[in-house]
Amino acid sequence: MNDDHHGLAPVPERAAALMHASLAGLSVGDAFGDQFFLHANRHLTAADLPSPPWEWSDDTEMACSVVACLRRHGSIDQDALAASFAARMDTGRRYGAGALELLERIRDGHLWRAASAESFGGNGSFGNGAAMRVAPLGAFYIGDPARAAAEATLQAEITHAHTEGIAGAVAVAVAASLAATDAAENLIEAALDHAPGTYVRRGLQRARRLKKATPEQAVQALGNGSRITAQDTVPFALWTAARHLDDYPVGVRACVTASGDMDTTAAIVGGIIAASTGIDGIPSAWLDSRESLPGWLENSPTA
Repeated sequence: MNDDHHGLAPVPERAAALMHASLAGLSVGDAFGDQFFLHANRHLTAADLPSPPWEWSDDTEMACSVVACLRRHGSIDQDALAASFAARMDTGRRYGAGALELLERIRDGHLWRAASAESFGGNGSFGNGAAMRVAPLGAFYIGDPARAAAEATLQAEITHAHTEGIAGAVAVAVAASLAATDAAENLIEAALDHAPGTYVRRGLQRARRLKKATPEQAVQALGNGSRITAQDTVPFALWTAARHLDDYPVGVRACVTASGDMDTTAAIVGGIIAASTGIDGIPSAWLDSRESLPGWLENSPTA
């Protein structure tokens, strides 16, 4: 397709396939983890398979906007992505209070850059929202962690002006960009090479030293997302993904075992692992149990 005539950036076939596999892994992980917050499922353990359908949350909804932007432009167009985040926001998907306030301001016509910078008393958000949605972007830039880091920063800045929120997104994107390459065994080291900030980096440094730790020890050292911050979420997610790059169900179930922000850690881990295994690594029964992705994504333009 000629992008001069159609306004579309060409999308390499393998990059597109890995991006969509990662989105599938992210959305299934998100939906699986989210089931364990339901009162009716409180008796289930991570070894169980909840009854379908599995509804996904804001993690998936925002990831779909990232994927649609990459399909449309071949890179992150911040204004277009900010508009999509705001327009596609469904409050029934359990957005956090800070994200709701920010996206409502953008929807009302405020400039996203100012709204993001002014959030949380002018400090910007260091929550895990920019990290939870970014794995498909990393997969799109397969084998190019520097580009993945740069584009992850652009998509993060729309909602997370704080350095730690950006660092979390960069770390996840870099991990996903290398998950299907010969450098996959060095995911955490590569994330450290590119992630800015302080506290996310400290968590990744601790994660790097926990090669023989149990999941319980990892949670004690790294957190499990219960504080909803990038530094309390991303190090554990990367530690888990790095240990289970060839086993999607085990990696995602580990996030439920860890408790905390289970849908978000499972979304991150699922997105990274699926970038490694491809969509065939996700059990078909899990894909069938997850509710369908939004129709607007299927109808979004692609090169």
